[in-house]
Amino acid sequence: MSDPLLPVLPRPAATPPAASPSAVGNAVPSPDKIAKLRQSASDFEAMALSEMLQPMFKTVDMSKGMFGGGAGEATWKPMMVDEMAKTIARAGGLGIGDAIFQQMLRTQEQHND
Repeated sequence: MSDPLLPVLPRPAATPPAASPSAVGNAVPSPDKIAKLRQSASDFEAMALSEMLQPMFKTVDMSKGMFGGGAGEATWKPMMVDEMAKTIARAGGLGIGDAIFQQMLRTQEQHND
C-alpha cells in the first residue's frame, strides 16, 4: 500500500552528504553508526513534527465527522498524527533532521578525540 501523503509532499533536493573524514575529525564512523545517527535524527524530527501537529488536530470538532468522534477516535487520533509526522519527516520534513545529524557527528568527534 502506497502512502497517500508522499506524492503531495515535496521530496528533499538531495540526500545529505555522507560523513567524511573532515566532518568527523580523524576517526570515520562506521556505516552502521552513521545509519543509526541518521535514523535518530529523523526520529527526533518526526517527534518534533508530531508535537507541532497535535494542537492543530485538537481544534477539529470530529463529533459531526464521518466517524462521529467518541472514545475510539480520541484513542486513535494521536497515533494517526504520529504517523503523519513520520511521513513528513521521511519526505524531507522541515530540514531540522539534517542539522541534528550534523550536530550528532560533531558530538561524536569531540568524544573520539
